[in-house]
Amino acid sequence: MSKRMSLGTLLKPKQEQKLQEPEQYQVVLLNDDYTTMDFVVAVLIMVFHKDEMEAQRIMLDVHKKGRGVVGMYPWDIAITKAEQVHSLARQSEFPLRCVVEKA
Repeated sequence: MSKRMSLGTLLKPKQEQKLQEPEQYQVVLLNDDYTTMDFVVAVLIMVFHKDEMEAQRIMLDVHKKGRGVVGMYPWDIAITKAEQVHSLARQSEFPLRCVVEKA
C-alpha cells in the first residue's frame, strides 16, 4: 500500500527572494589646465542632470582639489556617463577626463 501525500507536502513554501542592490561606482572628474570651467559646468548639466548651482559646486571641487565626485551609479550607468563625458570633450577639443571608481 502506498502512502498518500497531501498537496501541502508536495509544494515547498515560497522562498523569499532577496534582491541585492547593485554595486555602486563613483564617477570622478579630473582637473586639467585647458578645459574651461564653463565647459565642465555644461557637461555636468547635460550628462549628469545637475542644476546650475550643483554643477558650479562640483566644478569648483575639481578646480581646487584636482578631482570631484559627480555621482554614484551602477557599473553600466557609470561607464556610459564616463564615455559621454569623453565624447563631448573630444568633440569640443578639450582634454577633460573622468574615471570610474568602486565606491
